[in-house]
Amino acid sequence: MMKIDEILEYLPHRYPFLLVDRVTEIEKGTSIKGYKNISFNEPFFQGHFPDNPIMPGVLIIEAMAQLSGILGFVTVGRKPADGVVQYLAGSSKARFKRPVLPGDRLDMEAEFLSGKRGIYKFECRALVDGEVVCTAEILTAEREV
Repeated sequence: MMKIDEILEYLPHRYPFLLVDRVTEIEKGTSIKGYKNISFNEPFFQGHFPDNPIMPGVLIIEAMAQLSGILGFVTVGRKPADGVVQYLAGSSKARFKRPVLPGDRLDMEAEFLSGKRGIYKFECRALVDGEVVCTAEILTAEREV
C-alpha cells in the first residue's frame, strides 16, 4: 500500500492535477490498484458541467496514466528524483461506460503488458462501486528531465 506521501515521490503532479489518492496494491512488473476520491470541490466541475457535474473522460484517462506511471517507476526502480518522468505517450481502445460523479470513488487498475526502451504499455480499467466506467490501453514514456 502507498499513501499520499509516497505517491508524491513517484509522481511529479501536484494539486489540482494529482489524480491518485492511494495505491492499494502493487506488484512490481505486473499490476497496480489505487483510487481517487471524487469530491464536488474538484475544480473541473465548475465548467464540466455547472448544472450536471461529470468528471471529464480525459481526466479519467489521465488518472489511469498516473497510476500506470507509478507502476512503471516501481518496475524499473526509479523515481522523478532520479531526473526522469513518465509522460502519457498515448491511449487506445478507450471506452467510457458511465459518468463519474461527485461523491464517487474512482477505483483504478493497471496491468503491465510490455516495456521496451522506456516505453511501457498498460491495460487499464476504472470502476465505481465495482462497475466499470472506463477501459483503455495506456502508453507511458520514460524521459530524462
